[in-house]
Amino acid sequence: MEIAVIGAGSWGTALSLLLAEKGIKVDLWVHGEETYKNLIKSRENTFYLPGVKLPFNVCPSLSLEKVARGKDVILMVIPSHVFRRVLVQLRPFLKKDSLIISATKGIENYSLLTMSGVVKEVLTGLSFKYAVLSGPSFAKEVAARLPTAVTIASYDEEAATLAQEIFSSPYFRVYTHADVLGVELGGALKNVIAIASGISDGLGLGCNARAALITRGLAEMARLGQKMGAQLQTFAGLSGLGDLVLTCTSTLSRNYMVGKRLGQGEGLEGILNSMKMVAEGVKTAQSAYKLATIQNVEMPIVKEVYKILYKNEPPSEGLKRLLSRTPKPEFW
Repeated sequence: MEIAVIGAGSWGTALSLLLAEKGIKVDLWVHGEETYKNLIKSRENTFYLPGVKLPFNVCPSLSLEKVARGKDVILMVIPSHVFRRVLVQLRPFLKKDSLIISATKGIENYSLLTMSGVVKEVLTGLSFKYAVLSGPSFAKEVAARLPTAVTIASYDEEAATLAQEIFSSPYFRVYTHADVLGVELGGALKNVIAIASGISDGLGLGCNARAALITRGLAEMARLGQKMGAQLQTFAGLSGLGDLVLTCTSTLSRNYMVGKRLGQGEGLEGILNSMKMVAEGVKTAQSAYKLATIQNVEMPIVKEVYKILYKNEPPSEGLKRLLSRTPKPEFW
């Protein structure tokens, strides 16, 4: 089997390594010429996943056509804000009935669509299958072959099972799921809550506050997901609670670190300019805030993160507003 991996960031590189170790030939699309030259010369992605050597059945290329044409499986591992643009460029090269797997965690800002919605719009008229890969999984740990469990969701049971077989390994356990929307929303919204968790730790508010943010953040995620038609139980699974806990508690999380640095007094622009990789939660905060407004769903943590990121509200003021809200039952 030959697979096209679209995106050579840390996650795309780690997944390419996982697939290559199973004897699969991976054609890896690289956006940046400097990263490409590095991969060809040293077989190492020194910018995004240093210290990890790629086997020679991972074949980097700057050409989307060369990577994607005729492939049975296309794995999308690119930031959500460029997902649509790259998919439009990919469309002419897609094989009929190919399986498109998204490992992108985000919600498009202007359309408020998850990646499955973007795929449906861009690939209208084509015959394809779609699945989404999500769950608690840091690229660095997957590349180090540390135990990891994730979810593959698809409305097509055969597609989910095929994707499960493709990715399953002794250290990478893959479960299947049918709730595509819920899995996508969980993977996207947890990044916003992770920023809140980081802010809390940056302010030095302690473990109690962080636990409260994680728990109440999960409630917000589930409320919005259920209102939009996702299954409630999805948010108790790997792509919901699992990914949320991981992203809210580790310095390996880009979104957590953005929040922590904000809480310590740094400005957002300076933080983002210093980062090589994308913190999806920053853009997703806009989408989540708009969705909550449109769906009339109460999401106070998301609202405060949005204000801190886009309205220049001081992080400490956001906390005060959260704590001063009208008392209410935990479940209502």
